[in-house]
This record gives sequence, C-alpha cells and structure tokens, in this order.
Amino acid sequence: MTPTPGPLRTFGVEEELLLVDADSFVPAPAGPEAVRRHAERAAPGPGSGHHVTTELQQEQIEVASPPVRGLAEQLEAVRRGRELADAAARRVGARAVALAAPVAPQQPHPAPDPRYAWLREHYGLVAREQLTCGLHVHVGVTGAAEGVAVLDRVRVWLPALLALSANSPLWYGRDTGFASFRYQTWARWPTSGPRDVLGSAAAYEEHCAALLRSGVARDRGMLYFDARLSARYPTVEVRIADVCLDAGHTAVLAALVRALVETAARQARTGLPAPDVDTGVLRAWSWQASASGTEGPLVSPATGAPAPAAEVVGELLAHVGPVLGDQGELAAVEDATAAVLRGGTGARHQRAAWAVRADPADVVRAALAATHG
Repeated sequence: MTPTPGPLRTFGVEEELLLVDADSFVPAPAGPEAVRRHAERAAPGPGSGHHVTTELQQEQIEVASPPVRGLAEQLEAVRRGRELADAAARRVGARAVALAAPVAPQQPHPAPDPRYAWLREHYGLVAREQLTCGLHVHVGVTGAAEGVAVLDRVRVWLPALLALSANSPLWYGRDTGFASFRYQTWARWPTSGPRDVLGSAAAYEEHCAALLRSGVARDRGMLYFDARLSARYPTVEVRIADVCLDAGHTAVLAALVRALVETAARQARTGLPAPDVDTGVLRAWSWQASASGTEGPLVSPATGAPAPAAEVVGELLAHVGPVLGDQGELAAVEDATAAVLRGGTGARHQRAAWAVRADPADVVRAALAATHG
C-alpha cells in the first residue's frame, strides 16, 4: 500500500480480525497456518491489492486493503478483505470475525516471530495477554512536515472516533463495563495513547528518537501512538479505533479520518494553530470515550466539558463537513453516523447477545453474521 495525496487523498485500512474455531467459536491459534495457506493459493499476477498477514498472537489475522479514493470503493475493499481473511481461516477450520477483544476465556498463543518474541521478553504479561484487534486508517500526505501538522490538529477529535468504533465490551468471559476495553489494554504499553503537539517534523523525529533511545521500544513500529506517521508508507496512520463489527462502519470511519486529515492540512496551510490541549487531559477524554462509547457522554473539544455523544459527533461532522462536501460524501457519512448513534456500535450488539445467557458462543455467532453480512 503506497497511498499518494492528490485532489482527493487516497486512504486505505488495515483490519485486525480475531480467529475462532469454526465449531466451538473459541479463539483458535490458526493465524500462521491460515496466512501460509492463503499465500500458497494466491494467484500469480495482479490481484486485489490486499495483503493478509499474521499478528502478535496466533489467534489473529490482519488484512490490509489497497488505497482507494472514494467511500464506495473503501466499502468494497473492506468487504473483499474480510472475505479473503475468512477464506484463509476456513482452510484451517477457523473463521475470521471482527471482534476487538476475545469473548471466551482462553489463553492466547504467541506468533513465532523474533520481533514478537522481543515484546514478550520485555513486556511480560502485557504482551502475553494482549489479544486485541484494531482498525488502522492510512491517509496520504505530501511528507513529514504536512503529516506532523495534521497529527497536531486531529488529536482532539480522535476520542470521538474511538467512541464510534467501540466494539470490545467483553474480555475473556467477563463484561468489563467499558465500550472499548481494547483501548484500556493498549494503555498499558509505554508508547501508546495521545502525544504532545510537536509543531515540526524535526520535533516529531526527536520525540521518536528519544523513545527509541530509552529502550522501551525496539523500532518505530513499536511506537503505538493513537496517530502517527507511518514507518512504511507516506501516510498519517490513525490507530485509535477498535475493529468495527460492520464493514460499513469501517468504511465511514475511514472517510471521517480522511476528512479530518484534509481539514487539518487546510488549517495548517492557512496558519491556524493546533488546539493546545494538554496530553494528560486528552488522555482523560480518550478514557471517557473508551468507557461509554456512544452510550454516554463524551468530552467536547469545543468546551472541554462532557456533552451527549450525539452532540460531540455533530461537532465532528461540522468540523469536517466542508471537506466531506467537497468530496461528495457528506450526506452518506451523516446518514451512516446517525445510524450508528441510533443502532449502537458493536459494543451494544455484543452486550445484547451476551445478555441472553452470558454464552460467548452466542456473541461470536452474532458477530460472525455481522462481520460478513
């Protein structure tokens, strides 16, 4: 994936999916074998542009979709990526499901990769317990200077994206009381969460270099900021969201991220300063979004005070509305976000399935239908 900016910025997504046994629905350590089988069956020559890879735990699989330029294309790319991941999983007796955290109480199995072995050695239980699935959205930028200007200006809106994506209320057989418990588990990593307004590409590079010098991360890929410059592509990578139960929600979140990036780039070009919200305060905003999702209050970037989730999402839409209008996506994104607010995120749907008899299999079965519906 090598997105490049233009009149309409390219954007692509990476979805981490949970692998479950096709019969019992418990997490299945099938990732490495599923990826190997997928590679064996991949047709030579040009394909769809999707890449299916392993992740930290064998109970995960990741699919990266190619960069596209429109919302409809993005939805098709996400659906195709899920089809490919599920087909790979089926070849080894498993299924790929868009759950952001494990529902059943089962110990994950580490993937056989030297980089992941380093994580387990240095982070202990934090790495061994970590079985979560996120959504990463890449949006093309012209270079590091524009990318850092964007990062400085989108940070206050990321909690609202987390709330709209919330899809991890359950954790190893228990209701956590959070809409996105995945975000809480990520908070245990020393390089995770929001970062300061840095103002320049040089300051961003020094910030990353200082973290690497400290030894808490082995490489730039282990700098797990909520949003960062990609180490591999000429993109801004927004990483705060849970993987979404519904492919349509994924596509709309990606469209919102692209609109945020373009809005921020326009603000930077006109000299509008980045909102100077303290990082500790911003972390509290994200905590609140993780706790309640769209079911309770969020913190308004306009006031710094709690407000109904629908009101804060409305502020987000107003903020990016001019860009979405220019891209011809405003009505579609407004309709889709209104549907999420009415019908609930994946967290509400998981809890509805759990409420029947507190059986993880019920939750996974319903999630599979939503993932591939």
